[in-house]
Amino acid sequence: MIRKASTEGASELVWFKSSYSDTSNPNDCVEVANTPDTIHVRDSKHTAGPRLQLSPEAWTNFVSFASED
Repeated sequence: MIRKASTEGASELVWFKSSYSDTSNPNDCVEVANTPDTIHVRDSKHTAGPRLQLSPEAWTNFVSFASED
């Protein structure tokens, strides 16, 4: 996992609301952008703020862990 505050290359990313970000407040969500080698994650309320960059394998592991009951 890489945590990066830079917005370098951000204009090239296509962001979408994560299907795992389901809450009654539409402003409380996580947005995700995919590239072949990296999954980018950001807070929808702070789009220019810090972001996470994860390998596809790390993202898969995270989603699997987060979806456990």
